Amino acid sequence: MGTLIVGIIILGIVALAISSMISDKKSGKSLQCGCDCKNCSGHCH
Repeated sequence: MGTLIVGIIILGIVALAISSMISDKKSGKSLQCGCDCKNCSGHCH
């Protein structure tokens, strides 16, 4: 039973991380460099 609870918690954390990545991508933020242009090699633009 404990393993099931821990698995559900980990699955929830992973789902939140993926959701955050998707919302960042939709708002125009790059997943690779974070759009920190002074440190970017130019692949964002």
